[in-house]
Amino acid sequence: MASSLTCTGVIWALLSFLCAATSCVGFFMPYWLWGSQLGKPVSFGTFRRCSYPVHDESRQMMVMVEECGRYASFQGIPSAEWRICTVVTGLGCGLLLLVALTALMGCCVSELISRTVGRVAGGIQFLGERAQAGERQREGDRGCEAGSVLTAKSLMWGWNS
Repeated sequence: MASSLTCTGVIWALLSFLCAATSCVGFFMPYWLWGSQLGKPVSFGTFRRCSYPVHDESRQMMVMVEECGRYASFQGIPSAEWRICTVVTGLGCGLLLLVALTALMGCCVSELISRTVGRVAGGIQFLGERAQAGERQREGDRGCEAGSVLTAKSLMWGWNS
């Protein structure tokens, strides 16, 4: 199978895919913040939540729905900041997946990734990671940030094909 990547490029492609997959799983999971409400454990992410209170009309009281689900609409996300976080983190995941899948295709197709394409891909990956890093720093989670930034910077300035 022909490849347009060097050994470093293949390692970059595999690490990029692993980090992109990890970032996307983390984005879709509702376990960003943990706490308790009405004596029940609750958690939520940018657009999903687990164990949330609803008003029961028949009993005229708040009850906990002990299941995970999405907010009913984009406007149902609790604050403007969380809506912005959802959009920015989603765009970051999309950029990371775009670069990772392109790099994986470069492992199988010759002449797909040139020096310029590699540098542009590293730059896009850097931007995607930066978009997510700002949100993760609030929770103290560094995720794959260090590895992605290191590979993106090294590929932007030292691509060798």
